[in-house]
Amino acid sequence: MMRINQLSSAPDRAGRYRVELEDGTVMRLYRQTVEDFGLYSGKEFTSEEFHALETSAGEMSAKMRAVRIVSASGVSKRELEHRLVQKGEDPDQAKAAVEWMSELSLIDDRKTAEQIVSCCISKGYGISRAKQALYEKRIPKELWEDALENYPDQLEKIMDFLQSKLTADSQEKEIRRVIDALLRRGHSYSSIRKALNKLSFDTEDLPEA
Repeated sequence: MMRINQLSSAPDRAGRYRVELEDGTVMRLYRQTVEDFGLYSGKEFTSEEFHALETSAGEMSAKMRAVRIVSASGVSKRELEHRLVQKGEDPDQAKAAVEWMSELSLIDDRKTAEQIVSCCISKGYGISRAKQALYEKRIPKELWEDALENYPDQLEKIMDFLQSKLTADSQEKEIRRVIDALLRRGHSYSSIRKALNKLSFDTEDLPEA
């Protein structure tokens, strides 16, 4: 048998109740778990009942953590499951939590892919950087094409970046450094050279695209 020594009367800032067991173990349970199992100070459990409580608590923990992660940033199903496991959730319960989120339409890889691409566009990144972001967020590759279909030409963004970093007197070393920065932002070398030519920078000593 397992007995509850003390159950807090109010939840903490995370919405969990502190449950102290007779062996000194402390559990932090969400209200639904407390209510589902009718918990109170002095309540006793058989081993089977306590195992059911632990399982339910784990499932609820994974679900609530999943909600917090998705609320904080756009994530794919794969990334969410990965992050839940990283945070210490049981892999099976992490998978179940992601399925639960999906069933409630709280997570959608297609919408997440669109959000990621939109963010990259607003930051003036090239399409290569957008692809990298999709990969890092574990978006399934079959969704990439649709998300990237209308990616706009970034020539104006490249020109704006060049003008913010260079002047008419900038030396080749400075120009190369800015080119490297633009490459890291996902722009193609040919597009960068085109922008440099439009702005009348000397590209004679730079490699051809």
